[in-house]
Amino acid sequence: MQQDLFTHGDDQLETCIRLAMPDADVCYYPDFLSADQAQHYFNVIQDSLLWHQEQISLYGKTFQMPRLQAWYGDKEARYSYSNLNLTPNVWTAELLSLKQRCEQQCAAVFNSVLANLYRDGQDSMGKHADDEAELGQQPVIASLSLGATRTLLFSHKETKQSMKLPLAAGSLLVMKGTTQQFWLHAIAKRKTAVAGRINLTFRYIYPDI
Repeated sequence: MQQDLFTHGDDQLETCIRLAMPDADVCYYPDFLSADQAQHYFNVIQDSLLWHQEQISLYGKTFQMPRLQAWYGDKEARYSYSNLNLTPNVWTAELLSLKQRCEQQCAAVFNSVLANLYRDGQDSMGKHADDEAELGQQPVIASLSLGATRTLLFSHKETKQSMKLPLAAGSLLVMKGTTQQFWLHAIAKRKTAVAGRINLTFRYIYPDI
């Protein structure tokens, strides 16, 4: 990993840790939110979002998704993956505030967010890439973590190179360029007890694709 400094509002410097991943552009901001801010947003978002557990279809079988999720965004930001068709809920004040802050940091525009609630260590996310057509060819994905630290697992689609990154509360992970084209990512189950975690992945949905 190498560290760069980026200017962020009012000449305040944010430390960016660039992950040494070929065929990718991944930047990690460990202190994007303060500890107090991260705890505040975790509490409010956990209590206010319309969480539900989806059923997904894989290889002809139907499973309960091993986490809760919620989809928010602009009205045209409809999203489909794993045979799910998501219609956005209206932005909450907290999600809108975080969206705008992520947009400033990333110099990008987002019109939606996928919120995932990992209730304990048994909740997980399988290997996948955010490469659906409506995200565009080289999407910018801003992933904000709240609550307990969970480890994100990266795996190169061709070389099978792997990398692990613990995502702490208040951290921001930005994936762009060819990252989704060449890399998969996942959150594995934990055998040990772990508290709840919320992950917010801000993105831009192209409504005409």
